[in-house]
Amino acid sequence: MAKINLVINDRKIETEPGKTILEVAGENRIKIPTLCHDPRLKPYGACRVCLVEVEGARTFLPACATEVIDGMVVKTNTVPLYEIRRTIVELLLSDHELSCVTCESAGQCQLQDLAYELGIEENRFEGEKHTYTIEDYNPLIERDLNKCISCGRCVRICEEVQQNSIYTFANRGFDAIVTTPYDRSLIETKCELCGQCVSTCPTGALTEKMSRYKGRIWEIEKVKTICPYCGCGCELEIQIKNGEIVRVSTDVESGINKGNACAKGRFGYDFVNHPNRLTSPLVRKNGELVETSWDEAIKTVADKFSKIKKKHGSDAIAGLSSAKCTNEENYLMQKFMRAVIGTNNIDHCARL
Repeated sequence: MAKINLVINDRKIETEPGKTILEVAGENRIKIPTLCHDPRLKPYGACRVCLVEVEGARTFLPACATEVIDGMVVKTNTVPLYEIRRTIVELLLSDHELSCVTCESAGQCQLQDLAYELGIEENRFEGEKHTYTIEDYNPLIERDLNKCISCGRCVRICEEVQQNSIYTFANRGFDAIVTTPYDRSLIETKCELCGQCVSTCPTGALTEKMSRYKGRIWEIEKVKTICPYCGCGCELEIQIKNGEIVRVSTDVESGINKGNACAKGRFGYDFVNHPNRLTSPLVRKNGELVETSWDEAIKTVADKFSKIKKKHGSDAIAGLSSAKCTNEENYLMQKFMRAVIGTNNIDHCARL
């Protein structure tokens, strides 16, 4: 593929055609701020925070939606751009609930980060503010429209990636909001509670209820792993504090899922530290399940299998494997059923 050459902030850069200014800048560690952009979604250009100066252009252009061309000269950090970005953020903050101390997104809020970078300490704009009721009727996701900046990312990820179209824009102008059909709660719609909207929200408008007050982002250790629930092999980031899982997130830059996850992968981690989780084998004695050693448990199972197989044949036994086991363990399970027991009655809860 032919290469093209351009200049960004006086740096000569060679790249491939078809990329946006934002993509090329990111590849070359040139930061351009964004609020409505998510690499999983089509360019939107709504927030205008990523505006840049392009030599010869009649006006400023959104970096997220403008493709590079050969010979392009771009400026991303001029004084006019700084003033535009500052004004945009101030306008957003003028109708934004400033509860950063208790907000679950503190430390990972893109609006907060941008306000800090732009040195916004006081807001020049005052006037009417909206007050919305917080929706928390479901066990997983809280919606707080008082913190929404109408970036449209939840609307787009639900439509473009999940193809559920749960969210939409309603009303006009100052009263425009992101809502559901007929302003219903999430559990009254066809929402799958997958948490994709939470993963893309740049503020605290959409947050996870399971992880509330369990740890700030700077207290968390992130460990990458593979989701155990099906055969897709999605990559997850397990967020750990004091040896316990407090949240599951995703990295849009890695894994086959590129930041996407289903409801099980994102929220189904409570079994790890659940008090009812078995920590030792149990055998039934005199009608009661009692703890025992692995040697006794394995011997009991082997004896029972032998008796059943001898009396009723191999196909009287079936095996159901678990997604929470490793691939190697599941392989051994099916091998045991076929080679030792002598049956093909084997299934798995996560088969695709």
